[in-house]
Formats: sequence, structure tokens, C-alpha cells
Amino acid sequence: MQENVERYYCRTVLGRIAFTLRDGRLAAIDLPGAGEAGDAMPVVEGLATEVARQLEAWAADPRFVFSLPLAPAGTPFQRRVWRALRAIPPGEVRTYGELARQLGSSARAVGGACRANPLPLVVPCHRVVAAGGPGGFAGRTQGAALALKRRLLAREGVRLET
Repeated sequence: MQENVERYYCRTVLGRIAFTLRDGRLAAIDLPGAGEAGDAMPVVEGLATEVARQLEAWAADPRFVFSLPLAPAGTPFQRRVWRALRAIPPGEVRTYGELARQLGSSARAVGGACRANPLPLVVPCHRVVAAGGPGGFAGRTQGAALALKRRLLAREGVRLET
């Protein structure tokens, strides 16, 4: 059976956000500075319009809660971590260690699942920090990706030391 994969983009306060729909569900989001937007079409209709509407609603209010059909590709453990991330309320953070204890795992494994998260914002991996600072974002611990993590947290009212 052939998969139906479509890539779109919309513009938000963060800049151009590209996203991928797979078989009628949201499969991936690429944020500016955290991923590659690649080739994508502007939003025109259908589920892509709803994804763009919800991204714009989030841009207007970072406490907005997404309600989209999701299809993130990941291992069973990664999906467990991603469910836990969705339970972290806007404006709050958890450390990698706290999530690891909650899930009966290790902080390094939680960090790996956060790094593999294909749906940032919808699955808010930016709300997971290191015990002594921001940790990483999109597999990076400095530069544009970390600046974006700080910006996302600041929009939710979270200020990090260091």
C-alpha cells in the first residue's frame, strides 16, 4: 500500500514552519533553526489548513493545546516519552532525570527520545531541561537550536539560569 506523504509550510512568529502529513495525520514539524524546512508547498486546504490554524493559534497563545491526528514515527519507548512530554503543562519544565524516574529509564534515554521527537511544539520537548541548565534542543547544545529552545520557553514564561 502506497503512503500518501505531503509537505507544507506556514509562517508564524517563529518564522517558516514546515510540516509533513502522512496518510491524513501530522507526522513531522521542522522549526526554523532546529531542522531543515526543505521543499514544501504553501497550505491550501484540508488537514494542512487545520495544522496551520493550530500552529497560528499556538503562535498567538503559547498555552494553546494542540488537537491534531498524529503519526510520529518512533520506537515504543520514544512514544512513551513523547506521551509524557505532552503532559507537561505550558510554562513548566521537567528535568531529563525527573522524566527518567517517572518512566523507569535513564536521563540519557529520555534525552535521546527528545532529540528524536519529530513533532516539536505539539510534543513539547523544549520543556525538558538539564538539572543545571537548558540541556539541548534538536540534538544541539548551543547555537540557533538552543536559542530557539530558550525563546520557546520564554514565550511560556520560563526563564532559565545559564
